[in-house]
Amino acid sequence: MRAQLSLRLARTAAFSAVCVTLAALAHVAGGGSGPEPWAAGLGLAAVAGLGLALCGRERSPATINGVLVVAQFGLHELFAGDDTAYVSVHGHGEGLAVDAGMLLAHLTATLITGVWLARGEAALWSVLRRLGRRLMLLLPVAAPVVRPCVPVVHTRVVPLQPGFRHCLARRGPPLPA
Repeated sequence: MRAQLSLRLARTAAFSAVCVTLAALAHVAGGGSGPEPWAAGLGLAAVAGLGLALCGRERSPATINGVLVVAQFGLHELFAGDDTAYVSVHGHGEGLAVDAGMLLAHLTATLITGVWLARGEAALWSVLRRLGRRLMLLLPVAAPVVRPCVPVVHTRVVPLQPGFRHCLARRGPPLPA
């Protein structure tokens, strides 16, 4: 089953909003400061683009969690910013694994988001399948198409009488005056 554009946009909006919100909250809970508005907007756009590319059909929980781990890592690096005071205070100079609290906060956000979105994904597709079956039951059953019969015309060849076979009629329309 493939998703139409309106369903894809709704799923992408839910995925990106939850992912970026939990990443920002986990970043603050892990000891960082809140992300700058431009960073949150850029993160939302990036995650929405990734989500739109992947939400054409139903995804497994493993795929959802894998994408979330990558998204959380990218959002962490984006939210860390390039401010030198921020990097020196929180130890972001060497990436995500330096600060255990930040790592734990992002992985918790990934786990919460993954479970929530995987269950929502399963529920959404279950509802869509059931609606699809019910709509199929509501459609009228198409009667078999009956083609009109071609009429059968029986012709009979009437043989000409032998006297008429050699007659020649020369009469035609009158000549113009």
